[in-house]
Amino acid sequence: MSDASSLPERSVIVHRHLTDAGVDTEIRVLPDSARTAVEAASAIGCEVAAIANSLVFLADGAPVLVMTSGGHRADLVVLARNIGAAEIVMAPASVVRSATGQVIGGVAPVGHPAALRTFVDEDLQRFDVIWAAAGHPHTVMPLTFDELRRITDGQVIAVV
Repeated sequence: MSDASSLPERSVIVHRHLTDAGVDTEIRVLPDSARTAVEAASAIGCEVAAIANSLVFLADGAPVLVMTSGGHRADLVVLARNIGAAEIVMAPASVVRSATGQVIGGVAPVGHPAALRTFVDEDLQRFDVIWAAAGHPHTVMPLTFDELRRITDGQVIAVV
């Protein structure tokens, strides 16, 4: 696990959550922003599809977290059907910030003020290591699919 003292404040919270969950991984601070899956994959040196995008949607008005593969865009019709929502829309930045305590482009799968109902893209299962933001646009962390599912208590679904 990385030295938490050198991490941005929001990443320290993520680090604490991971430690409490028994996940031993290193949060990496990147010199440049990793706000998009393409930027993150380029900085890390992995496939774009191995990036676990943390997307916040409003499902029937309630925020939910969807961890999608950077290899595709979530289909809102498929997503709504698979999570049992009548309506699903992208959450505005203000809702993302209030629900997660983090900014778009740096939203981690954990470390939020309160647990969010979470869904994990089944396509991420094909990677031995997936990469997720760690609470700040310049921080990332490697996880296994099982670790991601466990720490988020996420339900595995198709998003496309």
